[in-house]
Amino acid sequence: MDTSTWKTRAFGWSLVACTFIYIANNILNVGFEFPGATLFYALIGLSDGNAPKDSGAGVLSTFQFFSYPAGVLAAVLFSLKTPDRTLRGDAASMTGITNFIIRVAFWSVVLIGIADALISFLRVEGFLDVLVGENLTTELGRSRFRAPYFHFPLVILSILIATRVKSLGFHWLGLLIVVSELLIVITRFVFSYEQAYQGDLVRFWYGALFLFSSAYTLLEDGHVRVDVFYTGFSDRMKGLVNAVGSIILGTTLCWTIMIFGMWDKLSIINSPIANLEVSQSGFGMYVKFWMAGFLAIFAVTMAVQFASTMLEGVADFRGDPGKREIGGSAAH
Repeated sequence: MDTSTWKTRAFGWSLVACTFIYIANNILNVGFEFPGATLFYALIGLSDGNAPKDSGAGVLSTFQFFSYPAGVLAAVLFSLKTPDRTLRGDAASMTGITNFIIRVAFWSVVLIGIADALISFLRVEGFLDVLVGENLTTELGRSRFRAPYFHFPLVILSILIATRVKSLGFHWLGLLIVVSELLIVITRFVFSYEQAYQGDLVRFWYGALFLFSSAYTLLEDGHVRVDVFYTGFSDRMKGLVNAVGSIILGTTLCWTIMIFGMWDKLSIINSPIANLEVSQSGFGMYVKFWMAGFLAIFAVTMAVQFASTMLEGVADFRGDPGKREIGGSAAH
């Protein structure tokens, strides 16, 4: 394996590793009150902030800080220890990671959407207390009960389904959006019936379709390119543009979303999730905090897919064999 190959692979896997380490540290900070990696700078005197008096916080912060170089080191060692792997092989592995995350997210929004809409329907029509009792009905009216005891088991079920079902299922989600919108029209204009949960369900599924399918669309080169020069480039030059663009434009966008959206508990992604925020529309669905999480899923899947695209671009630039052909219906 030549030097350029393992360095490029190490760089790509470093991007992937740091992405997941950042998400893991964010979960530790928000969900488990960890001090955060930035506190390490105060420990060594490189920050104006006060060093923690609790030695345990200092140890945790040090652990979080060094998790990033540890991830980079692991990426380098993996690249060195697997000399037979190609750039395109690693790119395919990264795409597999992205697809698994998207499959889990897809099944989660389908199952949670149907189940939560059903609960909202039963609540607004007064049937829920008859079926499950007054106490459980009251608990289901609180997001801090419905999310951990009703939504989260459905996420676990979605993980199990995603390990067996390999298709992404975007066309089915699109069909569900059309059906749910059609039901709104029929119930509104034929039966003069409309409730908040109906509109919540459409927005919930539409937001998921738009944000979850972005990484797959990137893989299939389906995003609209507004360009004058790219179409006329050779495959080698297109590979260079894709590789450089994936890092300078794509990866920086994803990290901008993750940093500003998950920097602390008050950030625009963390705050709704930490507070299990729901809409104020009476008996609507309890999924607003999940929609904030859609942005995190978008950023993570796109970051991993941009790393994959970078490796593919370098392989195209070098003229490596095995170039993946993009279908004409997907490319725009």
